[in-house]
Amino acid sequence: MRAFGAFRRVVAVVGAITLASAMVACGSNQDKSAGGEDLGLMSAGTLRIGTLTDAPPNVYVKDGKFTGFDNDLITAVAAKLNLKPEFVGTDFSALLSQVNGGQFDLGSSSITVTEARKKTVAFSNGYDFGYLGLNTTKSSGITSFDQLTGKRVVVVQGTVQDDYATQKNLNPVRVPNYNAALGQVKAGTADAWVSPAEIGEKMAKEQGGGTVILAAKELSDAPMAFAVAKSNDKLREAVNKALDEVIADGTWTKLVEQYYPGRAVPANFKPGSGSVKFTAPKA
Repeated sequence: MRAFGAFRRVVAVVGAITLASAMVACGSNQDKSAGGEDLGLMSAGTLRIGTLTDAPPNVYVKDGKFTGFDNDLITAVAAKLNLKPEFVGTDFSALLSQVNGGQFDLGSSSITVTEARKKTVAFSNGYDFGYLGLNTTKSSGITSFDQLTGKRVVVVQGTVQDDYATQKNLNPVRVPNYNAALGQVKAGTADAWVSPAEIGEKMAKEQGGGTVILAAKELSDAPMAFAVAKSNDKLREAVNKALDEVIADGTWTKLVEQYYPGRAVPANFKPGSGSVKFTAPKA
């Protein structure tokens, strides 16, 4: 009997060790890409993404769900990597430092790549291009960017639109989000808002109360990309590979046509690494 009891204790110990080993193995596998590479994620099997809630058609919340061109694209990228996307809303002014500080694995918010931002984060390959927009009221008489000198101009803090207004010596009024910027133009406390054109145009139509318009736009030189921590090259490389895959399989084109119907793609713009064939969206 004593021998049998000892045998049962040995079996129990071995079983516990086997179970623990299996659990560790499962956890570590969840933290890897489709190719089995460890991506250094905050949580096993999950891609934690910092984004905005108020910037349609790029990034926004609808019916309680994070969506928009950028967020649907990174969702498709995550699927290629066998990862579950987890979106968290934040302010754009804090997003890049939060990514590099480890609060998010990745930032998704139509982030234009600039040399200044490269000092804070690393970027994926570019997946979109953008325009600077000029939002104002129908009665303002403002029709071009060169009319902004001496006007009260609002921008979202930390954006390339903030950079533009600063470089043009417009002494901009900085606000934390796009709703606040639109609200100032709508209320007449600002003469104009330098916006991301697609966001500015959509918000003017949907929330501008019939008084706010997109008066002008001009093409930005730099591409938009996802932000990752400078220390996580493996995640950046995996995202780049998966991004090429969703470009090649037609997902990128489908999302462009869904969120930017009729928008022409500049002849010199190639999404991702530029090495994969893609179908140009219908203009």
